[in-house]
Amino acid sequence: MAPQQNTERPMPEDVHAAHHWLDVRDTRLHIAEYGAGQPVLMLHGFPQHWYAWHRVAALLSPEGYRLLCPDLRGFGWSGQTARGYDMDALAEDALALLDALGLERVGLVGHDWGAHLGFRLCLRAPERFTGYLALNMSHPWPRHRAVLPNLWRLWYTAFVEYPVLGRAVLRHWPGFTRFLLRHQVADPTVWPDAELAEYAAATSASASAAQSLFWSYVLNDIPALVRGTWKRHRLTVPTLLLGGERDVVVRPSLFAGAEPYADALTVRMVPGAGHHLPQERPEEVARSLRTFLGGRR
Repeated sequence: MAPQQNTERPMPEDVHAAHHWLDVRDTRLHIAEYGAGQPVLMLHGFPQHWYAWHRVAALLSPEGYRLLCPDLRGFGWSGQTARGYDMDALAEDALALLDALGLERVGLVGHDWGAHLGFRLCLRAPERFTGYLALNMSHPWPRHRAVLPNLWRLWYTAFVEYPVLGRAVLRHWPGFTRFLLRHQVADPTVWPDAELAEYAAATSASASAAQSLFWSYVLNDIPALVRGTWKRHRLTVPTLLLGGERDVVVRPSLFAGAEPYADALTVRMVPGAGHHLPQERPEEVARSLRTFLGGRR
């Protein structure tokens, strides 16, 4: 069966973005592209899509960067499929996308789920990435004594991950998406009403993909963390991990403990910021990308 492509809803307007679609593996991925020059792959999180990067792109695209902002499988305007929402499959999508674009090595940026995927990519295909900027996501080696006291912060996932309940909530309760976005930032006024409405509508359209993404994490990633699977892998891609000092989802304590498993990982907290650094601190994200990835051409 051919993948269902999300084309019915109009896109948010951004005159600086060029849009195109590429057939990748068993689906069709939408990409918003900004600027020209050094290629950087930028992976969005939940509950967003390519437009999550528009504030950062406005600062960087005139400066010699080619920012490639795909919608992950099933999100935004990419094709929806019945399967393929586990991290390994999404990593295959990203690598196949780079191949389709003819790009051997790129800089990498990820936020939230996109950052989780970014770590998987760097562990799986380190030769494809010059450097990695990870935002608002813990690394693959969090200390259990830091994870356990913070599990309650993920209460909202109980409304998302279960196959029937999750799809119903995301599809029919747009107020839930709006609440999450407001709740997860330090200052809720950082969200214009139009963006809240856009992400609520987008989440409703991608309810199946979002629920599958969370459920795959329960089935695959949590057991791997418990077993210590990733302790047998080493991060060789130079990485800068930025967290929000007031992030209510991924607390600063979860960023410690990677030193034995990484060659060059730097952790920095952004004062006064929450879980959505691209929205709350686009200048800091842009500055970090320039200083960290700019010299790794």
